[in-house]
Amino acid sequence: MKHYEDNFAHNSLPSSELMPEYNFTDLTQFQHPEMLNCVERLLDFHIKEGNGNNICIRTFETTWTYQDLYDKANQIAHVLLENLDLKSGNRVLIRSANNPMMVACWYAVLKAGGIVVATMPLLRSKELTTIIDCAKISHVLCDKELEEEINLVKSPSLKKTCFYGNSQLEELMQSKSKTFINYPSKSDSLALIGFTSGTTGLPKMTSHYHKDILNICECFPAYSLQPTVKDVFTGSPPIGFTFGLGGLVLFPMYFGASTFLIEKPSPDLLLKAIQEHKITICFTAPTAWRIITAKVKDYDISSIRKCVSAGETLPIKVWQDWYDATGLKIIDGIGSTEILHIFISSNEENMKPGATGVPVTGYEAKIVDIEGNEVPTNEPGRLAVLGITGCKYLNREEKQREYVEKGWNITGDIFRKDEEGYFWFVARGDDMIISSGYNIASIEVESVLLTHEEILECAVVGLPDNDRGMLVCAHIVLKEKHKASEEMKKDIQQWFKEVAAPYKYPRIIHFTNELPKTETGKIQRFKLK
Repeated sequence: MKHYEDNFAHNSLPSSELMPEYNFTDLTQFQHPEMLNCVERLLDFHIKEGNGNNICIRTFETTWTYQDLYDKANQIAHVLLENLDLKSGNRVLIRSANNPMMVACWYAVLKAGGIVVATMPLLRSKELTTIIDCAKISHVLCDKELEEEINLVKSPSLKKTCFYGNSQLEELMQSKSKTFINYPSKSDSLALIGFTSGTTGLPKMTSHYHKDILNICECFPAYSLQPTVKDVFTGSPPIGFTFGLGGLVLFPMYFGASTFLIEKPSPDLLLKAIQEHKITICFTAPTAWRIITAKVKDYDISSIRKCVSAGETLPIKVWQDWYDATGLKIIDGIGSTEILHIFISSNEENMKPGATGVPVTGYEAKIVDIEGNEVPTNEPGRLAVLGITGCKYLNREEKQREYVEKGWNITGDIFRKDEEGYFWFVARGDDMIISSGYNIASIEVESVLLTHEEILECAVVGLPDNDRGMLVCAHIVLKEKHKASEEMKKDIQQWFKEVAAPYKYPRIIHFTNELPKTETGKIQRFKLK
């Protein structure tokens, strides 16, 4: 029996010898039946248990119960099948800020047998077109407020686009039943595709099964957060990031808790939400924790019991300043889109300030050299991870070979492990720039800059920065070198924000007569750093 009618995604999985080894460590919570649709445990379960009236999603403007979300997800699933001609296995792109309808669409796609591709609202048409072409996406569900860029997309694979936000989708939903029979997916049917930046021109498609989605709910949250139905989650990461998907949707709903969604989550709005809605668990990046620390004295945050940081390494000063101001310990963690969520972290009982932590339940980790041999204690090396989720790139076997070695996931991070088994971040192992929690590949920024009519050559590197972790810095050779000026820098920066996601723009620009290169013409980025 095939997984789906449309098997493009499954046929694009790596060959068996390149797949990560799944280590279930004989723990029963990671064992699943052959037939599994993860929505049944995350959403339908709470209705069957009689908890439909419990609060599920709040915003500053509205409140949804679990029954509200269930009803709307079911209605959208009907629309997908009956009006938009969705076939099982079709990829559906969701374009939205963090709001309740995005969550309803996310569940509806899986209920109807589709594969979710959630994206960030800042992406422009060029980036969206690349994603749609790579994943052969057939359907788009898009917030009406973000229609401009999606309307610019031209792709042969795209068949249907439907907008919501007092728009077409809500009109179609009105006549639909609030009950729905979920598609009979398998535990190893693909449920989502996440795009990750890389060091080549094409982005990489990471993929995850229905069982993977449930597995991560039994890992980090059970180990570090111990959620209950009384918890209220919030945070700043977009649901289009797997960090945000887990922290703001999957984890609270797995445990029957509630989530507070903020479409444009500034530090002030996070603090306002914490004070007014008694948030208990907050997810955000180190940059935001630093800013919040300076403002926290003006707010009542006594409801908070867990603070989570990920997306980039947490500086010890940020941790200490927050602890001094609040008495709360920030839980640091490292995860990746390839492995789906956090796999090394800590809890309040085993925390070492400055250390990322230890492998959470369901994962193992070690530090290896270039040959794959484990290195001595406290010696830096490549971080290798094995567990109940792992990297499965679609149609990128050459990248799969780089990420998975002998079943272990090689994350691209340099760490060291101390005598007590704690893992300490040392550096990134590639040219990825992590700025304010966003992963930005140097090659992506360079590819955009090279389309500018005045630019002959460029090289992009990350520079350390106390506020953002790193800054995007572009070294540019102009076609007409005499045009180099501060005005030209501003013009290039403004142009970049109009043609690509603004968070990727080069905050620092240096004009130069030539770039340092090897004899074969390869740019020596280490010299620019």
